[in-house]
Amino acid sequence: MKEVLLTALGVGGATVVGALLGFAFQKLSHRFSDIVLSFAAGVMLAAAVLGLILPSLEYGGKFALVITILGIFAGAVFLSVIDKIVPHLHKMAGTDIEAHNNADISRILLFVTAIAIHNFPEGIAAGVGFGSGDNTQAFMIAGGIALQNIPEGMVIIGPMLASGIKPRRTFVIAAITGLFEVVGTLIGYFAVSVAEVILPFALAFAGGTMLYVISDEMIPETHAHGHERGATYALLVGFCLMLVTDVLLG
Repeated sequence: MKEVLLTALGVGGATVVGALLGFAFQKLSHRFSDIVLSFAAGVMLAAAVLGLILPSLEYGGKFALVITILGIFAGAVFLSVIDKIVPHLHKMAGTDIEAHNNADISRILLFVTAIAIHNFPEGIAAGVGFGSGDNTQAFMIAGGIALQNIPEGMVIIGPMLASGIKPRRTFVIAAITGLFEVVGTLIGYFAVSVAEVILPFALAFAGGTMLYVISDEMIPETHAHGHERGATYALLVGFCLMLVTDVLLG
């Protein structure tokens, strides 16, 4: 339980780290941020497949394939519904939020709320990994999510400051988005620990949410500024790094 709590704080704290970097590097180039986000996407892709989807097949028993496929689509549909309600990074970044100093604060807060909502199922994915009992895979998943949270924490700072929100309040709001991840991690862990029967579906569900985030949000964002080739190789590096780590750690 101690490892789960520390990991939950680490995953949520990655958003805070990103926020601090956002204050320090408000003029960060798109090329650098795209490379970092692509690398994180590769790490998350490996974590989703190796740490969630394959274990779901392993624990699913007689109907493993059906359970895993249903879980993946359930996770994707879940985030798709959230996207319908609250738009996320690639749908709001680059709009009037970043273009005008007098941006509507309500739109800024909608933008930040979207990130907080999306952090919740990502936290669940990390918690479910620990609930499976395979801590090595769980740390892989948590590491991938934490890496993704750093650039995500960075991207919310500029728009809030540009809208006139004070730096201290901006930091507090960014930190709150990370708390959603902490709560999600604990819920994911306790849910599968209490009811192991749902473990295969929960693993696949968490994997589906991660695949959705990668395909629907991270990749489009990293390919939106003319750095497709660098972003693609960064994704491959992230994926292969996690693949090597998984093989060496057994």
